[in-house]
Amino acid sequence: MTTVPPTGVANPPPIATGWAERAPVAEAMYNPALIACLLSAATETHVRTVSAGLPVALSFIVVPMTLHRGTRQALTSGASRTHLKTWVERNPFTCVGFPARAQGLVPMVRQGLRFGLRHDVLSLSGDALHPRNRLPARIPDHPELEDALRISRLLGRWLAKTSPATVFAVMGVTP
Repeated sequence: MTTVPPTGVANPPPIATGWAERAPVAEAMYNPALIACLLSAATETHVRTVSAGLPVALSFIVVPMTLHRGTRQALTSGASRTHLKTWVERNPFTCVGFPARAQGLVPMVRQGLRFGLRHDVLSLSGDALHPRNRLPARIPDHPELEDALRISRLLGRWLAKTSPATVFAVMGVTP
């Protein structure tokens, strides 16, 4: 006997999460290989700064901050001379929609993590990511890609100086 849920639909329509349903721009920006490269850049800088891997949970902070054009632009202008908390205080409007963006990118970040681990770009030790293979010496000339990698490295350095709990609190996100 089949029970019908309160919606009256026994078989709800499938949720469109496959690559075929994504717009071309989303395919490019949320590509698992790109996300793995961004995480590798952040992880490499994090390890260089504190000699410890990047906590996996912080991947869900790095990617939405790096891929969002407005955040990336705000981080480009003088952010390297400050700290995360100070930057957030100076850029409150940039951070307003961050929790929703971060939540919306969770599936893509997971795909990027799996891709990076599967293709030996990242390694996992306990709950921390470590870079495995360096990024290609020649990255395609594209200003947005260069900006994204630079911001990922900046975030790796920033996050090395701040506890994960503080990062989540400052960004208004719960793990």
